[in-house]
Amino acid sequence: MKNLLLIAVLLWSASTYAEGYQVNLQGQKNTAMGHIGTAFIGGPSILHFNPGGMALLDKKMSFTAGVSLIFSNNIYQATDGLYQAETENPMGTPFYFYGVYKINDKMAAGLGVNTPYGNSLAWEEGWAGRYLNQDIAMQSITLQPTFSYKVSDWLSLGAGMLIGINSVELNKQIPITGADGEASINLTGSTNTLGVNAGAMFTITDQLTAGISYRSQMKAKVTDGTTKINVPDALGTYFPEETKFKATLPFPANYNVGIAYQINEKFLVSADVNYVQWSVYDSLNFDFADNTARFQDSDNPRKYSNTYIFRFGAEYKVLDELTLRAGAYYDQSPVNDDYYTPETPGANKTGIAGGATIKPIENFEIDLSLLYIHGEKRTSRYLPDNFEGTYYSSAVIPGIGFTYSF
Repeated sequence: MKNLLLIAVLLWSASTYAEGYQVNLQGQKNTAMGHIGTAFIGGPSILHFNPGGMALLDKKMSFTAGVSLIFSNNIYQATDGLYQAETENPMGTPFYFYGVYKINDKMAAGLGVNTPYGNSLAWEEGWAGRYLNQDIAMQSITLQPTFSYKVSDWLSLGAGMLIGINSVELNKQIPITGADGEASINLTGSTNTLGVNAGAMFTITDQLTAGISYRSQMKAKVTDGTTKINVPDALGTYFPEETKFKATLPFPANYNVGIAYQINEKFLVSADVNYVQWSVYDSLNFDFADNTARFQDSDNPRKYSNTYIFRFGAEYKVLDELTLRAGAYYDQSPVNDDYYTPETPGANKTGIAGGATIKPIENFEIDLSLLYIHGEKRTSRYLPDNFEGTYYSSAVIPGIGFTYSF
């Protein structure tokens, strides 16, 4: 049953509003400026964007925490134009926390907790692609202990370990109908991942800074996932009621370069280029512990391509108590036209962002952001199952964060 085997390509994917399954909502100040951060020191969030800049923070201790609310919409339209379906997504809530302690003028240590991968996607009941995906929920929480050292007046270095705690649940239908309706399958799994985040910050002049950073590839290896299958009793011998599975999905490496220029004491501009090594996701092999003639292991092609994300942002300090921000980015899709699945409606995306920081009292800031993402219309297919159509996607993402330093 070929459709059943397509669960392999769904195991870890989710609609996240970065292409593939990577979430780029890791700091409200950064998000409000198009999610730049490789050369922009916007507070403790530099721990994620470029650990090399951590030693350049001017406060003894700094903390920031925040959450974004993802309101997304995805539409599928059949090639004949006569059928259309939409997602009924639960609200996504990626979050972050960063804390940095300046040990002395040259050294800083910190801890980050954020959600760089995952979200939720749920299509309306009974939609045409329900044998590929009905709904999926993935969560990946990453811990990052980090150290930074100021080598000289012009160079600061930093590195941290990435410790990922990952889980997923997937539900889909099976094209078998019995007295109680269509058959279904449920998969749950969890795994931990390890990686590194490193960077360097260059202070070229008092007004000009540049940065480079690297977040390594990580491999999510599920070795003891649970598969539950519900089919009519008459077909029970063809499908195990419950079985284990193994699968591996790579989280791609990110290479980032950025530059920031302080035009005057009020106005700053910054730009980043991110190179995402999506080509590591060539296929997903899925190994079930129990096989039958109708239920076999599978090798599902994905053939993702490496992509670039181009980002630009600016901030303007209106008053000591108020800073305004704006930004934009263009995010290329890694998804192959012939291996396009509806669990991650991939398209080239444009993001437009804005926000503000309000400082009601000394040492405390309220960070606000609002991001709108528009996905380009895309007509693609999943070749192994010959499922084709046109996809439209968009999202509105408000966010709030709080920063305290002293």
